[in-house]
Amino acid sequence: MAGMSTLLQNKRAIVTGGTRGIGRAIVEALLAEGAMVTLCGRTEESTVVAVAELANPGVHGIAADVSDETDVAALFRFAVDRMGGVDILVANAGIGIFQPAGEMSLADWKRTIDINLTGAFLCSRYAIQTMRTSGGGFIVHLSSLAGKNPFAGGAAYNASKFGLNGMSEAMMLDHRHDGIRVTTIMPGSVDTEFSPRSAGKDAGWKIAASDVAAMVVAVLSMPERTLVSRVEMRPSQPPK
Repeated sequence: MAGMSTLLQNKRAIVTGGTRGIGRAIVEALLAEGAMVTLCGRTEESTVVAVAELANPGVHGIAADVSDETDVAALFRFAVDRMGGVDILVANAGIGIFQPAGEMSLADWKRTIDINLTGAFLCSRYAIQTMRTSGGGFIVHLSSLAGKNPFAGGAAYNASKFGLNGMSEAMMLDHRHDGIRVTTIMPGSVDTEFSPRSAGKDAGWKIAASDVAAMVVAVLSMPERTLVSRVEMRPSQPPK
């Protein structure tokens, strides 16, 4: 591909939540850079459709619930079997359930924390164990500006992203001398179907999913001596 760098050529990546939205854009960007990608989605159907639509011999897919350790273990076994190892994890899978704290069910609270925080932990733990045996790697956590800016209705989502930011930075400190770099990317409003609050509204002012994907590629492409540990992204001209 014209203009493609060689830094990510043949790197082996896992992208969780890779069937749509930001995750799908990240998969496409990594493939364009010559990486191999194993993506996972919530259902077998969505995963099969995504792999078929991408139509690239470098992409593989498996359904996985990132909050389930059995599924995460299977995801990593599948990725190692198909690609020979894992150099990059992009922990992107996430959900948003937005309700006032006093009205939120315990099930919705737990599901949000389980997917957004515990899921990122499980995937990262398996990635670290895999990367340690091959000389290092890179973990990117897709967080949110909601990880520093609370908003009404966001009790569970805010908690999950505040927690993710803290976990990510501690993980970076734990494993930097294992040759594993860890970074957090925190987008603001992104033009995807993720938030029902924006349905049907003009979203032209929002960050594009491809912009977030470009940032992932940029962070991954830094020289090994340098780590961009946290990136905040926001729309340049939101509504007044």
